Parts: sequence; C-alpha cells; structure tokens
Amino acid sequence: MARHRTQGRVRRQIRDVFTGNAGGIAGLLSAQQVERAVQHHGLQYRDCLFTPLITLWTFLAQVLNPDGSCRQAVAKLLAFLAASKCGGEFQPDTGPYCKARQRLPETLVAQLARDAGRQLHRRHPAAGGASAAAGKLLGGRTVKVVDGTTVSMPDTPANQHDYPQPAPQKPGLGFPMARLVAILSLNCAAVLALAIGPYAGKQSGELALFRSLWEDTAAAALEAGDVLLGDRYYASYWTIASLLRRGVDSLFRQHQRRKSDFRAGRRLGKHDHLIVLRRPSAPPDWMDAWTFRWMPETLTVREVRIVVTQRGFRVRTLVLVTTLLDAQLYSKQELAEVFRCRWHVELDLRSIKQTMNMSVLRCKTPAMVRKEIWMHLLAYNLVRTVMAEAAKRAGIEPREVSFAGSMQTINAWSPFLMTASADEAQVLMDVLLKAIARHRVGDRPDRYEPRAVKRRAKPIALLTKPRALARKRLEKRATTKG
Repeated sequence: MARHRTQGRVRRQIRDVFTGNAGGIAGLLSAQQVERAVQHHGLQYRDCLFTPLITLWTFLAQVLNPDGSCRQAVAKLLAFLAASKCGGEFQPDTGPYCKARQRLPETLVAQLARDAGRQLHRRHPAAGGASAAAGKLLGGRTVKVVDGTTVSMPDTPANQHDYPQPAPQKPGLGFPMARLVAILSLNCAAVLALAIGPYAGKQSGELALFRSLWEDTAAAALEAGDVLLGDRYYASYWTIASLLRRGVDSLFRQHQRRKSDFRAGRRLGKHDHLIVLRRPSAPPDWMDAWTFRWMPETLTVREVRIVVTQRGFRVRTLVLVTTLLDAQLYSKQELAEVFRCRWHVELDLRSIKQTMNMSVLRCKTPAMVRKEIWMHLLAYNLVRTVMAEAAKRAGIEPREVSFAGSMQTINAWSPFLMTASADEAQVLMDVLLKAIARHRVGDRPDRYEPRAVKRRAKPIALLTKPRALARKRLEKRATTKG
C-alpha cells in the first residue's frame, strides 16, 4: 500500500514538472493543450508513467531527434526525470512506451497536428514567397498550396495489406508505400490538412485524396476567399468548379492534355484570355448523379502563357489556368510570380521527409504508421511556429529562416530548456530565437543546379529474391562446402 502511495506521489510530481516548465520540448506543446484534446476525445488512461501527455512528449522527442529510435526517446525521458529530481525508479525498457503509443488515438495526434498548423497560419495568413515583397501578391489574399508525395514503411504483412507495394516491384523485394496529399500555407509553410491513402488502387490518386479533404469537415483547410496553388495534375474541370462553388479561387498549371488556343475567347492581353469550359457530358466514375447535376454547365476561366527567360530553367513556356479573371487586379506577371512560389511546397515536403527522416517510416502496423506520420507533422508545425516567432522578432519573413538550422538549434537547446526554471527558460528561449533567426536561407534568385549527385553510392549487391530464399541459398552453399 505504501509503495502504491509512493508511485502516485511520483506520478503527480512528474505531471507538475511537465505542466510547470518547458517539459513540452522548448515549450512547443503545452500540457493544457494536450489535456483539452484528451478530454475532447474522451480518452481514459491509468495512473502510470506514460500518460497521454508524457507519451506525446516522448513521441515528439523521438521524431525530432535524428536518431529516431524508441530506445533513444525513452533514454531522453529518463534523463529528464532524473535531472528534474522526480524520484522513483524507472526502467529503460521500451515496451511500456511502445504500448502507450499504441493506445494513443490516431485522431488525437491528427487534431493536435492540424491545430498547431492552423494556429500558426492564423498568425501569418498573407500570401508569401521568396521575399518580403511577395507578401503583397494578389492584394494580400491568403494563398495555400496542395501537393502530393509518398512514404515507404517496413515490409510487414499488415502494412502490405493496407499499403501494397508498387506493382513493378517483385513480391518479397519491395516495400509498402503510402500516398500523402497535403495542403500547406504558402506564407508560413504550416501543414493545414493531410490525406493518407495507398499508393495504388481504386480511388488512391492525388485527386481522390484531395477530394477526401473536402468531405472531411475536421480536415477542411480551405476557406472562402482563399487562393489555391497546384500543379497541372489538379487542373481538372471538376476540381476548379468544386473549389469555385466553395468560394476558393485556383491557380494551376494547365493540364498537358488540354490545348490552349489564344486566338479564341475574350482577349485580355498578349497570351492572356478568358475562355468558357463546358461541363463534360457524363460524370466520372467517382461522382454520383446528384453531384453531377450540382456542377455548373459552363465555367469561365482565364488562361495565360508565361515565357520563362531565366537561363538554366528546364521549362521555357507554360500555360496557367485560373479563376482570377480580373486582369487589372491580377496582372499576368503577378500570376507568374505567384505560381513560381508553388515550388516552396516541394521544399517543405522535402524538409519533412528528408530533414525529419519521414521518407522511410519505422512502424510495423498501418495504425502506427499513420500516427507516426501525424506526429512528424505535429513536430514540423511546432518547429515552424518557433521559426515564425524568431522571424517576427528579427523583422524578416518566416520563409527566410532555415528549417534545417532551426531543427539543429532546437535539438541543441532542448536538454537545457527542459530542466530550466521558468525564469531561466525565458532567458534561454530569447537566446534560442535569436540564434534561429540568424540561420537564413541563402538569397540566390534564379539559381539552377543539375539534378544529379557527385558522390557515388557504395557498391553493395542488391537483393534480387526474397530474404528467406536468399538465406536458404546461403545455408545450402555452406552445407555443400562443408
């Protein structure tokens, strides 16, 4: 009985430590925010070390650290508890932590990630780009970007069932793959919504996942008055019409199958005109009859042809299609400048996948894979929040700060912030923000580089048959030699 009371005292002490100082990794994830989310989801948990708050804290530390292992995350937690003099004896086993991660609802982690992104976006909504002047593009309207990517995961039967490997890969030699479609804020790079699906199969393409974001009210990230940027994959009649009905304007690169004739339509300027698109006679397979009747029979859009004069760029000309029809309010040159900012989403996804090591996931079940993805996005949005605060204090744009430099600085400051008192933590945070603001992205306009690497990979043989068969072959060879 005395041992039980001692454990309860230690648990309460740990909770007070996490609530009272920078226990949430440099104060990024507050205990109050987690507690509200836990209550909203009706999550019940025992009086144990790995409560939802501590589990989320440890999970967050895991995805932020370059090592990324459960062992490292638990070791960091134990070091923090020992430095905070919480008392008690805790074992470095990873089993309890892994079980606690499994108990976390996926919807809880997803809500925290989306909330962190949207809170950041509300503080920095204006259209942004490569320079401070870009904040004035489109009259300061809110610009969001959509794009897709893929992630790989361990080759387990459960992962293969939900996220089958690409068809060209032979059985036993490939890895399960998931497709992601994300909506991000152009100005502050926050991830506002995400859809996860298999890489191949019926209704698994980028457009299908993008449509699922419209249907899910919890994931809805587009609001009336927004402008959505996207590549030519999204430039379909159905996508443009659906966005327009929601009060969202769009700016896409014209689809390669649609031929643009600037002799037709209403001329607005050189290689700039308005055309009327007619609704296809039959709905696509995924659309029901009611939705088809809901779509407008005609759609007026604007096409502009952009000539790329920068040397070294792969594209020489491109055609943009948009619902921003007023040529006086939105000039052709301004549309070209905004669309060029679309490349930022490629860099943002690269930051998540490469800098945060999300390209190859670690979890062995589909549910944990999805939680791992959402936790990466939560960590990413929180790091972006710190970057935006550092940029604000330095009087610069959020995109002028280096993401990789910020990650390195936060990881270096983290051990000291976690064990500091409230006054000490505030001083350390001020120094941290100044240090982050000094990590600038190089101002290299019109830079171009070959898409190739100089360093050669190590000459390691590739596995050409399933590992079990390759192992039996080695065993048979050894037996024959013996």
